[in-house]
Amino acid sequence: MTRASLNKQPHEVASMFDDVAANYDLTNDVLSLGQDRVWRKEVAKAVNARPAQKVLDLAAGTATSSLPFAATGAYVVPCDFSLGMLREGKKRHPHLPLTAGDATKLPFRDDVFDAVTISFGLRNVQDTDAALRELYRVTKPGGRVVICEFSHPTWTPFRTVYTEYLMRALPPVARAVSSNPDAYVYLAESIRAWPDQAALASRLQQAGWSKVAWRNLTGGVVALHRGVKPQ
Repeated sequence: MTRASLNKQPHEVASMFDDVAANYDLTNDVLSLGQDRVWRKEVAKAVNARPAQKVLDLAAGTATSSLPFAATGAYVVPCDFSLGMLREGKKRHPHLPLTAGDATKLPFRDDVFDAVTISFGLRNVQDTDAALRELYRVTKPGGRVVICEFSHPTWTPFRTVYTEYLMRALPPVARAVSSNPDAYVYLAESIRAWPDQAALASRLQQAGWSKVAWRNLTGGVVALHRGVKPQ
């Protein structure tokens, strides 16, 4: 079994997600106390996919996150660099065009997508700024980005409780439901090390995105960042 380190070597992270692919969606549901479903609904609203639009769902994993976009009639491309995740996704959703790709060097032309989105995956990319630039490159002028990622709770007492949950409660729960509990120790550590809401917004702006804003979900446990590619 593989556990990635916080320097996020791509082969380590990909191998780690290969190991947890079969039970990944169930484990996330348990560890988030069902909140992941709520968060994904908010992502779908923010992306606001429409019929015939092209949507890139990066770090799509098993493509569960892509289904709401497909349901609108949009053409959604689930993309991930874990072949294990993609294989599992193809079994479940054979109609979707699952695509292998690295967030820092996407296999798409410039100005292709009306919307690009990544949920709970940007944190696992070795070079965050390169990924934000790549998302910008493949988005059409006037297109939008939506990023859903774990963040920093805004209420200090809750932030303390949340941090304790991540480092103490999460690993034993993961041992009970995950095929690779060490992977979730890495995930807890990566959440703690991730920049806060304002810092991520600044990095989006530096990558070229305009009209950057964010909204906290579940008291800041998760933040939903949005931006637009200037026309």
